[in-house]
Amino acid sequence: MRILLVGSGGQLGHELRAVLSGETLVCVDLPEFDLTCPDIHEQVTGIRPDVVIHTAAYTDVDGAERAPAKALAVNAEGTERIARGAAESGARLVYLSTDYVFDGSKQAPYLERDEANPLNVYGQTKLEGERRALARHPNTLVVRTAWLYGMHGRNFVKTIAQAASTQSELRVVDDQRGCPTHAGDLARAIKAMLGTDLTGVVHATGAGDCTWHEFASEIVSLIGSPARVVPVSTIEMARPARRPAYSVLANTILAGQGIRLPHWKNALGQFLKQGAV
Repeated sequence: MRILLVGSGGQLGHELRAVLSGETLVCVDLPEFDLTCPDIHEQVTGIRPDVVIHTAAYTDVDGAERAPAKALAVNAEGTERIARGAAESGARLVYLSTDYVFDGSKQAPYLERDEANPLNVYGQTKLEGERRALARHPNTLVVRTAWLYGMHGRNFVKTIAQAASTQSELRVVDDQRGCPTHAGDLARAIKAMLGTDLTGVVHATGAGDCTWHEFASEIVSLIGSPARVVPVSTIEMARPARRPAYSVLANTILAGQGIRLPHWKNALGQFLKQGAV
């Protein structure tokens, strides 16, 4: 299988390169492969892929509030170009999206069929990317995930572990609840999805849920740091972008295919045992 991996330098891209090493992989990323280039679809067709896995995105949630046009250009317009290239190649498209397409008003895990209503520019542009991809190419699988961390790049786990090694007290939000997801587990789940005929939208996150404060407390405990994790409210943190208070995703469709990701606590423990931080 010839797979075009867009965003191969990111934390999920690195993990996908490892789990898909038995396939014919074509790995692309910035600066050579720029989603804002008007003719990027021609680069896709020139590669002649069987599958396109599109993980690249403008992911700075607060930055998107300051640069909405840039976020739209990458997350929506760029995704539409990738979908066009995939459609013209006859390739299946797998597009990575986010829990931030939801507004957090629900108090039970979000199902794939639940109505999206993003609170911030990042979520709005990722949702628009979903819509454009599905409209442009029927053989598209949108994979929504959340709270991603891994060995490569910056993420919450590394930030907390590093801060806990130098600070006696950490202030972490305790009124946002979601699903921490290890990039390696997600990559393995995506590999399993390639063996199905799924299209449309699926949710793929670590099992279980927690607040950012609970997540941070578990990290600090596992690394044996004496740092105190202090709960604070979202309002106290005064971030530019609004976040959903509740963005737990139900992996209903994947479960029906027998595809399950480990519980977030087990995944975190394994990750830290690898000496990742």
